[in-house]
Amino acid sequence: MRSVAIASEAVTPNQDLQAEVDSFAWFHSIDLGDGVVTRGLSELQLREDQLPGFAGKSVLDIGAWDGYYSFLAERNGASRVVALDHYAWGVDIEARDAYWRKCAEEGVLPHHERDATDFWRADLPGRRGFELASRALNSQVEPIVADFTTADLGPLGTYDVVLYLGVLYHMKEPLTCLERVRAVTNSVAVIETEAVHLNGLDHESLLQFHAGGDVQTDFGNWFIPTIEALKGLCRRRGSPESRWWPGRRRRCRPRRLGVGGRSSSRCSAPAPATSPRCRTKRGLPGTRARLGLSSRAPAPGAGPRFGH
Repeated sequence: MRSVAIASEAVTPNQDLQAEVDSFAWFHSIDLGDGVVTRGLSELQLREDQLPGFAGKSVLDIGAWDGYYSFLAERNGASRVVALDHYAWGVDIEARDAYWRKCAEEGVLPHHERDATDFWRADLPGRRGFELASRALNSQVEPIVADFTTADLGPLGTYDVVLYLGVLYHMKEPLTCLERVRAVTNSVAVIETEAVHLNGLDHESLLQFHAGGDVQTDFGNWFIPTIEALKGLCRRRGSPESRWWPGRRRRCRPRRLGVGGRSSSRCSAPAPATSPRCRTKRGLPGTRARLGLSSRAPAPGAGPRFGH
């Protein structure tokens, strides 16, 4: 009888981790070390050199989702990092999306109240990615489950750096939300949002309102600001100093009118700098892009100036 030796390759811990990472969907692409990377759906909108220094600073990441920027702040020496989320962690996105698709097919608007009832999951399925990344990175980032629009800001405290990235255009009350951002900011708030530039209206402060899911078929996108509008919102909330930088520009597909949204599934690849154009509903040519803005908080006791 002939004996046959069969060699098998042992599964390494890194392979086990990558398999676990690949078992569910991620929003952020996060390098967990040793060649293990999460395959996120989102393109990062801000580079490290566009962010303030984190060394020795306390940082609040509002709308943290999988935690890319939270872990980035920690890796760059932040003294304390808090990752706050609510919607992305607790809502069953798959079930909500199925409901939204049905609404779109029937030509009706969804009931957003269902997010807190029918689609809310107490086990926080959307926080799975954050928890896995935190464990893999041996992170000390503190997760807080709270709706920033309604949470009591007193116990949350204040932070040297506040990150408000990819959130503003999902808010029904953008000015109120930025005032709340100001309330928890000691030094600098970084705001990243979808924005629009309308040719011929370069210096107009405008907010485009979208009620029916006409921005990338996302019923959760409400207001898309121009650059001047975003500057005005920050000025009104009491920020004496701000700087902004444009992100990637993208073209609309011919069948999609309006400006861009969060999902990239209905956008073409980033357009060349010479032709990143789309058309708004009134046929006005414009450019859509992600916009970043760093807003410095006023000195203690200072704020916007009002007349008598």
